[in-house]
Amino acid sequence: MTFDKLDLIEPILNALKHEGYTQPTPIQEISIPIVLKGQDLLGCAQTGTGKTAAFAIPILQQLHLNKGNDRAPRKIKALIVTPTRELAIQIGESFAAYGRFMNLRHTVIFGGVPQSQQVGALKMGVDILIATPGRLLDLINQGYIKINELSIFVLDEADRMLDMGFIHDVKKLIKLIPVKRQSLFFSATMPESIRVLAGTILTNPKEVEVTPASTTAETIEQEMYFVDAANKKDLLIHILKDKAITSALVFTRTKHGADKVQRLLEKAKIKAEAIHGNKSQNARQNALRNFKDRTTRVLVATDIAARGIDIDELNLVINYEIPNIPETYVHRIGRTGRAGLEGKAVSFCDVEEFDYLRDIQKLISIQIPVVKDHPYPAENLPVPGAKKVKGKSPGAKAGARGGTGTGKNTDGNKIAKPNRPQSSRPPLSHTPNTENAPKKYWGK
Repeated sequence: MTFDKLDLIEPILNALKHEGYTQPTPIQEISIPIVLKGQDLLGCAQTGTGKTAAFAIPILQQLHLNKGNDRAPRKIKALIVTPTRELAIQIGESFAAYGRFMNLRHTVIFGGVPQSQQVGALKMGVDILIATPGRLLDLINQGYIKINELSIFVLDEADRMLDMGFIHDVKKLIKLIPVKRQSLFFSATMPESIRVLAGTILTNPKEVEVTPASTTAETIEQEMYFVDAANKKDLLIHILKDKAITSALVFTRTKHGADKVQRLLEKAKIKAEAIHGNKSQNARQNALRNFKDRTTRVLVATDIAARGIDIDELNLVINYEIPNIPETYVHRIGRTGRAGLEGKAVSFCDVEEFDYLRDIQKLISIQIPVVKDHPYPAENLPVPGAKKVKGKSPGAKAGARGGTGTGKNTDGNKIAKPNRPQSSRPPLSHTPNTENAPKKYWGK
């Protein structure tokens, strides 16, 4: 199918052509007609599948067709709430691209920077507001933002919202926006806690799930290295010495860990920058820009800071530390192998992380191949019978093998223990809130 089969108006089709897009992704193909009809939607699709366009395109069309007098003051008609500044900026760029031939104005607001410039943009009037929860509520309380005439509300990356402790902010927002509205709810995973939250926001929604959230892209080659914790730094340097690796995204669990890894790489003469919640907005944006234009070869990141990173042709994802939440593994390695391209993800596992690995392999239903032929093998190799992969360079061309508690998240914020099922995620027919139960809508 092509975009011109989705009943889109000429300004949007022209913008899509300008961007070089001709065919919608599965989540876009199914979601766009639903949103254009004004229905509520609960969308689930793994990272890198085009969820932003799935709601940005129909929102732009609805607001364009319903726009009144151009001389009237602009009022916020669509609000998109997302957990991180990087995601907010990325969503803003998407609205700018798809709405380039429309007379609609959007702005992006987030914390960590002075509010003056954001307040100035709001005073000029906007049709579409993209925001992180904290700064949004702050400016609402100061009287700079009014959302009483809102017609479309989008909650993006809802699973990450819960991980980051934004649930109370979301509940405050729900009380402030009009009851009569269209609500769109997108998430990469659909645990029970997300379904409960969806039941409080959506009204008789259509439910779209085009790719099981517990699967990884078939274009991503995965490998596991068993290594003692003390030797991880040496193994990382050994792998990155391969010049075939033009770009690598390295994940750590903590901000301190990201800085530590960045310093050891710089000491080894490997150009690297770190990105996490303690970095200033300018520092984070500069690091992302340098990584995208290949000025920086290696970006070290925590999970939360990495949300919104969209790098074309990313060679390699390295899990320097195994995530303690299985779904996070899926998000991490989804940074490579995007848009049908091949990618590679390698993980370092020490004895303290064996349980995390077991949970990950249970979630994705794949035994990740183990590389045993490397210079720093762990003293005791777990997982009897694990498939052995001869020591290939992670920079080599990836194949097409398929194969993501109470504590703190990667930016040091307290998180609730995820409500993950022990065997498989709940069936789509399970709806705890019967009044606002989503209607199933299966993708192709």
